[in-house]
Amino acid sequence: MIFKKALRRELSFTTGGVFLVLVTIMITSLVIRILGYAANGAVNPEDAIVLIALATLGYLAVILTVSLFVATLIVLVRWYKDSEMIVWFASGLSVTSLMRPILQFAIPIIIIIALLALFVWPWANRESTLISQRFQQRDDISMVTAGQFKESAKAERVFFIEELDIDKSEVKNIFVADNKNGRLSIAVASTGYIQNGEGGEKSIVLNNGRRYEGNPNEPNFRILEFNEYTTKIRSKNALAPAPRDREKTITELLNDPNPKAENPNRAELLWRIGLPLMALGLVLIAIPLAYVNPRLGSYTAMFYAVLVYLIYSNLLNLTQNFVAQGKVNVFVGIWPIHLLALIIATILIRNRINPSIKWWRRQLPAATLGKNKAST
Repeated sequence: MIFKKALRRELSFTTGGVFLVLVTIMITSLVIRILGYAANGAVNPEDAIVLIALATLGYLAVILTVSLFVATLIVLVRWYKDSEMIVWFASGLSVTSLMRPILQFAIPIIIIIALLALFVWPWANRESTLISQRFQQRDDISMVTAGQFKESAKAERVFFIEELDIDKSEVKNIFVADNKNGRLSIAVASTGYIQNGEGGEKSIVLNNGRRYEGNPNEPNFRILEFNEYTTKIRSKNALAPAPRDREKTITELLNDPNPKAENPNRAELLWRIGLPLMALGLVLIAIPLAYVNPRLGSYTAMFYAVLVYLIYSNLLNLTQNFVAQGKVNVFVGIWPIHLLALIIATILIRNRINPSIKWWRRQLPAATLGKNKAST
């Protein structure tokens, strides 16, 4: 009982530590990427923090899966290295006795991973897309800031307003440059106001100004003075785009009437269900994989762990792609990878208890081998 409590306590602390490290790395990479998007004008800089938070929430399921796997390995590797496992085995317990306390700790986290993958992942992706889409569909007038040059969403118009009174819809010292069909038009005025039209359209009305139209080196270049000049700004409603596979809820994935989206929807569902199953398979594999031979060092298990995770996750993604392309049926692709992981975990555990493979014999200390020979 004391060993089991100590094991669960160490697993809790180690999982929390690994999780914080991975979240920090994730947030750092997201900050660099999203700020790059903001610098390129793809997203609103004011939405950067929200987008980083949503992306972090979306990847929490993957981070928890890796944290659980790595933490189980770290704790058991330390126990082997500090000879605490010798006390465990001397008490009449075997490797299989580790499974129950580890699974008691891991199953609640696996349930959280399942909930995150099934519900939080699509919600976070959907919200991120809506925020980005809303910025792309913004009105030109929404970008106008006093004292700054602002470019329209389609880069066909540049505004400059020295003073802006939003409450009175008044503007002063306006500069508007339009470039349509290769023809440049520039309008400047000392005063103006924002006009709301029917259908949600907005316009800027310039008073007592001058307009330059055409290219200066061409004969049709014109300079016009006006008392009133109206520049229409097309008002766009931020329509919700059609959700992608990764943004659909479970109900939308199952009830989508579009036959072309059937395979991609099933592939997305396979990935969401496969993530908690992968977490369970990795935990089971970590139990026998954590054995440390003092002659080989404590980093051998970590090398195998990285290799196992990369193979497992890539196989899951590969199966998802095959299902999305219609090459594999979802009911056929959903179980082989996880069944293979269970078989590998069973083989490794059995060979930790009773070494029967030459390679595995080389990993065990001579005392264990002598004990097995004596029992036979």
